[in-house]
Amino acid sequence: MMPTSKSTSGPWLTRTAYDRLAKELEHLSGPGRKEITHRLEAARAEGAVSENGAFDAVAEERSKNEGRILELTELLGAAHVGEVPADDGIVTTGMIITATVNGDELQFLLGDRHIVDGQDDLEVFSESSPLGAAIHGASTGDTVTYTAPNGRDVEVHISSVTPYKG
Repeated sequence: MMPTSKSTSGPWLTRTAYDRLAKELEHLSGPGRKEITHRLEAARAEGAVSENGAFDAVAEERSKNEGRILELTELLGAAHVGEVPADDGIVTTGMIITATVNGDELQFLLGDRHIVDGQDDLEVFSESSPLGAAIHGASTGDTVTYTAPNGRDVEVHISSVTPYKG
């Protein structure tokens, strides 16, 4: 079952990310679940379940699969699917930010960790994180300061802002 409701208060996902996660959910809840069930039945047929390492391994895999199904169902049901943001140099959700943070250059995505497909090495910061909240709405060339959780002031200079297309 594919969730269809979108909320503007849930995590922002690109259409590509949403479709990729929906495809994963479809596989896990359909063929993936059936395959695990068949393997569980085969392991159970091998003998006493209490002394069956294969059964335990498949049962643990089933538990992880069901947990991922639940996570994806909740995520996709609450997600706000949006277009790739405008390439206007303004920091907003779905943008790749290159910034100097306390003297160190960082490149990261502002948004939800689920946007990144696992093949990107991008670090992801939530817009509700101290860094994300401080730079949200800033523009290329701006310098902002925020107070880190340890109480120290952190200076951030925004070098570039480009849309994430993944």
